[in-house]
Amino acid sequence: MTATTFHEPAVEDRTFSSSSPFLRLQLAPTGTAPALIDGAWWPRSRDLMAELPALIAVLDPHRGRITHVTVNPTFWPVIPCKVPVQGHVVKVGWFKAEQDPHKLLLFSYTADRWDLLVIPPETSAVTAARLMSTATDPSRSLTASSLIKEAEFFRIAAEADWDSTREMVWDSEGGHDARRTPSRGPAGAVIDHGPIPAQGM
Repeated sequence: MTATTFHEPAVEDRTFSSSSPFLRLQLAPTGTAPALIDGAWWPRSRDLMAELPALIAVLDPHRGRITHVTVNPTFWPVIPCKVPVQGHVVKVGWFKAEQDPHKLLLFSYTADRWDLLVIPPETSAVTAARLMSTATDPSRSLTASSLIKEAEFFRIAAEADWDSTREMVWDSEGGHDARRTPSRGPAGAVIDHGPIPAQGM
């Protein structure tokens, strides 16, 4: 098994296109040290009935047939009791306090288990790519929620850098100086937006 697993026949889906028919899933390389997360999954919706069959169909051949899935109901509006998957039925359960809201657990009949980070469907392609890479890094040690918080921090920081860059460009083009340029108001009156001089001098 490779580090990146997508629904056949795709090997990779680096574009993370929202219209792509392929499963958006990345798993940690086989043989890496145990971690809190085994991989990352980026579903296209919060509809478990629509999203789980393709995910389970891809994972079934790797560690034995998946029999149970558990989620935290915080981000899943409807949790079905069962989901049909290629000739068998997978039971779905939920735990609110005991399970990280950004994690999906899958159990196989061989008693094996997958812990997947669930990347919110509305996540941008850039952030999703960063999350998939971080979640499958051999040195990873963060929880699912911590990974999401870290990604949000990077997103906000990147936006702040972009705003700062735009402001510097605006300044270099005379943006702040333009504020102090007198403008003409009604009837040709001159309005100065500069500082008001001290009175009584």
